[in-house]
Amino acid sequence: MALPTLVIGNKVYSSWSLRPWLLMKHAGIDFQEVRIPLYGPDSKARIEAYSKAGKVPILLDGTLRVWDSLAICETIAERAPERAGWPRDPAARAMARSVSAEMHSGFVALRSELCFNAREDRTGVVPSEAARAEIARVVSIFEECRGRYGSGGSWLFGAFSPADAMWAPVALRFLTYGIALAPVAAAYAAAVRAHPAVEEWIRDARSEREVLEKFERGRAA
Repeated sequence: MALPTLVIGNKVYSSWSLRPWLLMKHAGIDFQEVRIPLYGPDSKARIEAYSKAGKVPILLDGTLRVWDSLAICETIAERAPERAGWPRDPAARAMARSVSAEMHSGFVALRSELCFNAREDRTGVVPSEAARAEIARVVSIFEECRGRYGSGGSWLFGAFSPADAMWAPVALRFLTYGIALAPVAAAYAAAVRAHPAVEEWIRDARSEREVLEKFERGRAA
């Protein structure tokens, strides 16, 4: 039987691709990886060959086709509930889904000013007031999730869940740009960085040769 295929973008830049990739790795799901470098002359056509939405990531498995990071994470959670599912407690599960959806649709200033970059650290970036407010909101989310539901492990809800896959790129952004964090958020970001699959992603990212200047922000003057 053919393995599922996950279509992703550059590992240096594509935070949305990292999310389901990380969840599948954590779940121990074997899959094939198709990497399409973004913003090249044929990138859009190559992506649209897999999904008319024209964006990565895309999960293909037989006749199944799922696009959008959160939708893919939901699919993975259904297939591997023990390793990659949502929290079992209804209140925790509702909160996990809520904070994942909030991340999916918000934090525009943070994402714009602290562009995801898995290749190397950045210095000299001073977040705007809007970005600082969003950073504070993220820290409060980490603290509330960990404080209310995280006693059973290192992750937001104790065990690793789709919420951690959704928030992992934000935690890595904080490390990339040297954002000062309160202890709970700092410990969570360190746990994300130490995940073996994250280590693998970053190692692969550092071997990529594409450079997209629009995402190469934060270089010291």
